Amino acid sequence: MADNASPELAVQMLREVIVALVRRDGPALSAHQLAVYLTCYLKKGDHTVRGLAADLGVSKSVITRSLDKLGELELTRRAPDPADRRSILVECTDAGLALLDELRGIVASVASAARSNLAAE
Repeated sequence: MADNASPELAVQMLREVIVALVRRDGPALSAHQLAVYLTCYLKKGDHTVRGLAADLGVSKSVITRSLDKLGELELTRRAPDPADRRSILVECTDAGLALLDELRGIVASVASAARSNLAAE
């Protein structure tokens, strides 16, 4: 695959993943919510509002609104930090883990289709 085709292919694959997420039966997440969700589930360590804001380069209010929605959908929950009761930790949930498994399946399917299309060209 040519280097200049890689960004185009990546964008096309991103579109296919997003379309699959839109078509599926389940919650629709905004880009902010998805970024917070994926950061919490894929990056090791404890996650706080302040830490997520710094990691994603957005305001704490953006993180708070995203966590509010993720909490409503039971994809994350907040709990006091036992080491510092003033701090709140973001925890993963069973529903959030199930969504991550579903998302991995979608990405694998899109990647497989892209490989097949490249092989056919």
